[in-house]
Amino acid sequence: MARRHEISEREIMEMSSTIQSRVVMEVVAQLQGMLGQLNSTTLEIAVTGESGSGKSSFVNAFRGVADDGAGAAPTDVTECTRAAEGYRHPSMPTVRLWDLPGIGTPTFQPQRYLQDVALVEYDFFIIVASERFRECHVQLAHCVEQAGKKFYFVRNKVDNDIEASAKRRGRCGLRRIGAADPRVFLLSCFEPQRFDFPRLQETLERELEGHKRHVLLLALPNLTAAVLEKKRQALAGGLWRTAMASCLKVATAGGAVQEIVPALMDTLRTYQRAFGLDTDSLHRLANLTGKSYQELYGEIRSTSGRELSVHSVESMLSQVALGQQVLAGMLERRVPVLGTIASGGVSFIASYYLLRSALGELSQDAERVMHRALETGDRQEDVPDPGYFYYD
Repeated sequence: MARRHEISEREIMEMSSTIQSRVVMEVVAQLQGMLGQLNSTTLEIAVTGESGSGKSSFVNAFRGVADDGAGAAPTDVTECTRAAEGYRHPSMPTVRLWDLPGIGTPTFQPQRYLQDVALVEYDFFIIVASERFRECHVQLAHCVEQAGKKFYFVRNKVDNDIEASAKRRGRCGLRRIGAADPRVFLLSCFEPQRFDFPRLQETLERELEGHKRHVLLLALPNLTAAVLEKKRQALAGGLWRTAMASCLKVATAGGAVQEIVPALMDTLRTYQRAFGLDTDSLHRLANLTGKSYQELYGEIRSTSGRELSVHSVESMLSQVALGQQVLAGMLERRVPVLGTIASGGVSFIASYYLLRSALGELSQDAERVMHRALETGDRQEDVPDPGYFYYD
């Protein structure tokens, strides 16, 4: 089995089968088309619920933004949302969470409501409740399901209500009010690392497909080591395309191997944002958790995770390029387009190894930052059975 930073036989076969042309410009266009399709994929997430249920706080927590932070959805006690309002993810702008108007008014009509908020525009729905689920939540879920969309029940503010929930009498579950097989996720938007927020992340990621799954993964808050590893795997899946597109594009412009550095720096910054290690993300995390920026930044130990410079990237590129002539020759034979440009194999291998190594280092940096920010432990929460909640 290949080590983490080696080029696997599967990847080599994928390269040789995907890239048939020897014409560099054709290959560059093909690779840029693949990468462009991935980078332009949108994900629209609808968040709805009654006024005061905490749906705006959910929109903020999912994006890693404090309720009083820049770009946060307003979280006043009174209903702030009178029309659907979209909030882009700060690091993944193609991912947008929509704070929808509140439900549950005496004149609430689920079908009319979904028509008014443009049901078809969303990929899935998060239906938020606090204290209890009501019949209006189930009515809305039925209409969403009939339209072929997925939905997920989220029970918010559970940290304020564990003991009270255990003492309530006459409990009526979602099943009793018409939800055949409800999936309920218990969480607190103020402490997303506790309760079911990680399980919700895992469920959403598992039930999306293709490019939408990819962009969701990169937008998820870093709450578990499993999420960080999935991000690393998702980014590694397109790594050879990124490395090859960069080195071939430089070659077509008549540039030297060193001129690939700006493209690699752009890719490394993208990786930093995906792992929440860029300056803006660290400041948001510090504001969200009460930790200092310096405390979080101190957990970043890799060169690729800190402030990038042309010199630092050139140094890394030179180191990984040493001693790769044999592998370069093999790749040039199996992926002929690499052999049509000067130092094509070495340029690709150096770029590939640099990015592959950076992914591993950045994921480790991100895990250290996560633990420092959240002070995670092995505590298990005693949460109420999600099947039992009141409605009026």
